[in-house]
Parts: sequence; C-alpha cells; structure tokens
Amino acid sequence: MPETFDLIVKGGEVVNHAGRGLADVGVRAGKIAAIGELSQASAGEVFDAAGLTVLPGVIDTQVHFREPGLEWKEDLETGSRGAVLGGVVAVFEMPNTEPTTTDPDALADKLARARGRMHCDHAFYVGGTHENARFLGELERLPGCCGIKVFMGASTGTLLVQDDEGVEDVLRHVNRRAAFHSEDEYRLAERRPLARTGDWTSHPEVRDAQSAIQSTERLVRIATGLGKRIHVLHVTTAEEVAFLARHKDVASVEFTPQHLTLTAPEAYERLKGFAQMNPPIREARHQAGLWLGIANGVADVLGSDHAPHTREEKARPYPASPSGMPGVQTLVPVMLTHVVDGRLTLERFVDLTSHGANRIFGLADKGRLAVGYDADLTIVDMKARRTITHDWMATRAGWTPFDGFEAKAWPMATIVRGRVVMRDDEVVAEGQGEPVRFLETLAQ
Repeated sequence: MPETFDLIVKGGEVVNHAGRGLADVGVRAGKIAAIGELSQASAGEVFDAAGLTVLPGVIDTQVHFREPGLEWKEDLETGSRGAVLGGVVAVFEMPNTEPTTTDPDALADKLARARGRMHCDHAFYVGGTHENARFLGELERLPGCCGIKVFMGASTGTLLVQDDEGVEDVLRHVNRRAAFHSEDEYRLAERRPLARTGDWTSHPEVRDAQSAIQSTERLVRIATGLGKRIHVLHVTTAEEVAFLARHKDVASVEFTPQHLTLTAPEAYERLKGFAQMNPPIREARHQAGLWLGIANGVADVLGSDHAPHTREEKARPYPASPSGMPGVQTLVPVMLTHVVDGRLTLERFVDLTSHGANRIFGLADKGRLAVGYDADLTIVDMKARRTITHDWMATRAGWTPFDGFEAKAWPMATIVRGRVVMRDDEVVAEGQGEPVRFLETLAQ
C-alpha cells in the first residue's frame, strides 16, 4: 500500500544537513515524515516545487515587534505578516516594549497577544535588569521564553545594565545562553557631544568601533570567569570578529544583513535617518571583517534586528531621530542575493538561518530539514529577479532601507509546521503561529 501524507512538497532542490539534491518532502501531522523519492505516495495536498529550492525554515532570532505600547510602529500581527512574506517561519522577539518584558505577567501577556494573531511561530526574550537578576533562573525556564536579553548600552530606563557588577549579577543567575547588546554605555555617554545636528554621518563617530570592542571584551571576560554562555548580538567591527574567534567556547555571534550590505558614509548620505541603527552601519573595512567572519565560521546566526520607526520619527534631525530599521521581511531576499553573487554558499546561508539557531538556542524541534522535526520550510526561487520596494513591506512603518534593491532570489512560499502560510507573496493561512519549544525548558 502506498504511503500517505498530509502534504508532499514535490520536485524541489532540497538543501539540508545531507547537502543538496532533488527530493520530495513528505509531511504528516505537522512533522517531516519522509525525504526522498515519493512519486508513489499520495497526499491531501501537493506543493509543486519544481524549479524551486527547498530550505529549512528560516528563523530570525532578533526582532522588535513593538507590542505592547508602541503599536503605531509595529505590532505582533504586522510584524509576523512581514516575517512570513519574507520566508521566515519563526521569530525571537525582544523585551524593550512598554511595559518591558521583565516578569512572568509581561511574558504571559505577549504570549496571549500572539495567540491567533501571529502568522509565524515565536518566542520572547525576557529583559535582564538590576532589579530582576535574582529571578532570571526561573524566568528563563518559562514556556515561550527564548532566553535573557541584556542591553549594556543603547537603551533607556530599567533595561540598561551598563556596569560589570550588574552583568555579573545577571550571568550568575542564568543557566541558558544570554543575549547581549554590547556597546559600552560609559564611552557612548562621553561621545554623545560629538553628534552633529542633522548629520547622520556622525552616528558611527558617536558610537565608534571602540565602544563595541571594549564592551565585548568586558562581556567575554565576565562570562569566561563565570563559565556562562553568551550570545553577542549584531556584531559590527572587524576587531570584535577577530576577538570573538578566540572565545567560541563561551560566545556565539550574530550578524545582520544591514551590516553585511550597507556601508558608511554612503548609506547615511543616501538614506539619512533610515540608515540609523545601533550599533551603526560602519565603514567598508569593518564590513570586510564581517564577511571574513562568515567565511571562517565565527558567525553563528543571522538576525534582522527588525526595529521599525515611522517615517515621521526618522525624519527628525540627527541625533533626535531614533535608531532602528525594518528587516525581517528582507532578510531572505537580501542574503540570497549575496549567495547568487558568490559571497556565501547556500549551505552557509542555511547554517546561519536555521541550523545555527537550532544549535546555539537548543531548539527542540526546529531548525533542521530532517525527519522528525517540524515541517518548517522556506521555498525560494534562486533565479527570480525582483525589486524590493516600500510598497511590498507589511510593517506599519511602511518603509525599508532596501527600497530599490535588486534582489536576485525571492521567497515563494513559507510553510510552518506543514501548513502553507505564504504563497506567491500572499498570506494564505492567518494567525496559526505557536510558541517555539526549547530543549532546556521541556520539563516545564
């Protein structure tokens, strides 16, 4: 009797742990049940992937969806709509909302808000602070929590932990890998007077490379002394890449598509406030250092650091303009364009967008296109030629720094746990996202 599946993704080029080659993917009960030649099998639904490339579902491990409290910029529905339109199956969302995500009630509130509204799977960071440090060991084990996030610089209010004692207190109480925005707040404060009003090219001077380097050196020293695992977000400097290469025993590393694609001062001259983010877009020598970190394996994951602000907010003269830009929807086409251009292999892209997240965050059933894992697939056309535009963006902010970018590959479908959620630039199954599960919290 022939096998039966709920869904067969048929005839695509599958790229996974085994390499790449033509294969069918059979899905049953939301899980990958078979990979191979399934022409004799039957299914309730068949997705014809002939001529397309079938990747493990892309996971964006750093987004800011702004809900609650800042919904005029973004919310969980619009942010996740952008995610699935961009081929992303799951996101890890950051705690700097209003109120901040720093206690069980705030985490539970986000999970409740996501239910029935988010189109992709999701997990939420809990913010580490001076005030909640002693409770972090309990908070990080709550269902739906992807870990603890600490701002060593570039934040306001209670989410700023700028001192070594505070960082030590946080790390002493966590057991999972903690994520850090690593810029030295003391140096940033000293350099703020260097900002030139209305001149965004001064942004990487205010938040200079040394601000990042000395913070990351402090952070690694503390983590090594305590024997704790850390994740250094949006690394931007060549010096950090070289330093972190010597400390992979404690530190995993994230790069963003923006820092790999845009350079200073050109981006600031062309985009003005739309190029402003923290840490800044930097000069070409730093970008070259990041690409070296891609090639030699220092980078573990790509995160978009999706952090939208309205056009009106971005139009304020620097430094009154806020830092942050949309990115979850453009991660896949921008980075696959680099693949087509020969800057990284498709296998390395897969490692950075799914296998890396599985490995360093301990995902229970995501991040691999393998039998037994969630049937999360990002299906792309590696020969498509499309132009990214503001009009394509789902974000409430309504813009992208990549407007006019000529993409050389495109996400054609997003499949989450065996359900086709996006197809041909249209969301076709809404509000089906569920919390991501982690190995270190399975007992909860």
